[in-house]
Amino acid sequence: MGRLLLVLAANALALLVASRLFGGVRIHGTSAYLIGAAALGFANAFLKPVLTILTLPLVLVTLGFFYLVINMGMVAFAAWVAPHFTVHGFWTYAGTVVVVWLVNWAVESAAGRALAR
Repeated sequence: MGRLLLVLAANALALLVASRLFGGVRIHGTSAYLIGAAALGFANAFLKPVLTILTLPLVLVTLGFFYLVINMGMVAFAAWVAPHFTVHGFWTYAGTVVVVWLVNWAVESAAGRALAR
């Protein structure tokens, strides 16, 4: 349960940072952040592994670039599910994916260090 809350909080923080950095990311209201974070967590846990396996030849041929496209699809899924959450433009999606990755990495690293002490 603690891991689930950590992932939800990290995704919500990542969406907040992305909305502050990019004008093309618009999220209005706390419920939009929470629903978007939950949808992103669901997509990353269940949809992304299936899509990665199904498109593995394409991921390999493009030297992993298509994995970025899969991640952009996960953000698009979260934007589709959450109310009052929109992302406009290819580069905004790409930037949002990078921000989500960086924030999740930072939170996981900090949590790992805190638990190791």
